[in-house]
Amino acid sequence: MADTPLDIDGARTLVESVMATIRHRIAARTLTPGARLPSIRALAKSLQVSKSTVVEAYDRLAAEGTIRSRPGSGFYAAGQLAPLSLAEIGPKLDRAVDPLWVSRQSLEAGEEMLKPGCGWLPASWMPQAALRRALRTAARADDAVLADYGTPLGLPPLRQLLARRLAEHGIEASPEQIMLTDCGTQAIDLLCRFLLEPGDAVLVDDPCYFNFHALLRAHQAKVVGVPYTPSGPDIELFAEALAEHRPRLYITNSGIHNPTGAILSPVTAHKLLKLADQAELTIVEDDIFADFEHSSAPRLAAFDGLQRVVQIGSFSKTLSASVRCGFIAAPPDWMEGLTDLKIATTFGGTRLSSELVLTLLKDGSYRKHIEQLRTRLSRAMAETAGRLKAMGVAPWIDQPAGMFLWCRLPDGIDAADVARHALSDNVVLAPGNAFSLSHTAGRFMRFNVAQCGDARIFRALEQAMTSSRRKAA
Repeated sequence: MADTPLDIDGARTLVESVMATIRHRIAARTLTPGARLPSIRALAKSLQVSKSTVVEAYDRLAAEGTIRSRPGSGFYAAGQLAPLSLAEIGPKLDRAVDPLWVSRQSLEAGEEMLKPGCGWLPASWMPQAALRRALRTAARADDAVLADYGTPLGLPPLRQLLARRLAEHGIEASPEQIMLTDCGTQAIDLLCRFLLEPGDAVLVDDPCYFNFHALLRAHQAKVVGVPYTPSGPDIELFAEALAEHRPRLYITNSGIHNPTGAILSPVTAHKLLKLADQAELTIVEDDIFADFEHSSAPRLAAFDGLQRVVQIGSFSKTLSASVRCGFIAAPPDWMEGLTDLKIATTFGGTRLSSELVLTLLKDGSYRKHIEQLRTRLSRAMAETAGRLKAMGVAPWIDQPAGMFLWCRLPDGIDAADVARHALSDNVVLAPGNAFSLSHTAGRFMRFNVAQCGDARIFRALEQAMTSSRRKAA
């Protein structure tokens, strides 16, 4: 791996910087237990430091047990590997725009916190009565439903129903091509385990769902962002990224895009699939927001026929975050390998959750809930957009479907600075650069319109923007 010269800020000596470089490689798994370190001469040249600096750094690392010296052979990473730390992989980020920080703030927030930056619906918006009925039904089920493992592929009747639902979007998938997972994130994690090796390049949209960044860092992938437009990825830049990086995967939302709310156009979809075919690129189509649509957008999996495109879905956003149930729809010849991998990592399926989802889908409760939810979201979208526009905050797309509104803040206002200030008022915001790999969304912010019903949010936002504007001046 090529090195860049050390960036010394005055707070760290050259020796300490070399030590930090080696520790970072070990934390990131680019140096595994027993791996030979670069020679003193080679590391000194690549980091543009003296050989004596590297000698002292290696000596100190050996003294603390991080590396070991083998006389006549060189230095090697110690046998015991430190736990993987995602915070140590990649560049250090401002915690206000670190995707893990944003997620933790939302997940750990107490009742007093307002969460317009989170990625889920309020609990009061979920079908509470229907969920309780389904739970009572499950309580009367056979003992095996309550206490036994599910099959690796998952509950057959639910997979059959999912196959019919996919067909409504033009996607032909037999139940044997569908695997149930705990959620959409687990589905992507399984696919990354199945398809990627450390160092493989993966394309993502810029901006995109921020947990894609964190998950791909955990798999030690090389993440490459492609600018996203209101009709899909920028095709010219997508082609350039394919030629330059030769990626293994592209992960995207084709339906309602997170965070922008954009919809993939048919023209862009066809161009995208043509490029993917030429480059032998696999596409993971994250379709967890499908049921929020008023009319169905083009699906890459439908155009492709589940050959090069894999689709995933989940009920966490529309039904319950506590009832963990998602799925993968993949080519038939992948299923045996994915099944083995699922057994190795999670053993059995989430049978009880699958039974609950099946009950709600079959009795009509889910359909009625979704119809009401779309209406409620449309109203919240209009109300939130109106309040934001009055403050000079401009939506990127006018009245998108779903729950997210991607907005540009007024000139001179930094979204991360606004998020930090709002947190002191018990408001969790989602600044744009948390979603942007290139960090070019510093003036953008994602708002969850379902979580924006409290007037205190807009008062805190106004105060935070005023503070940011004064700071910039």
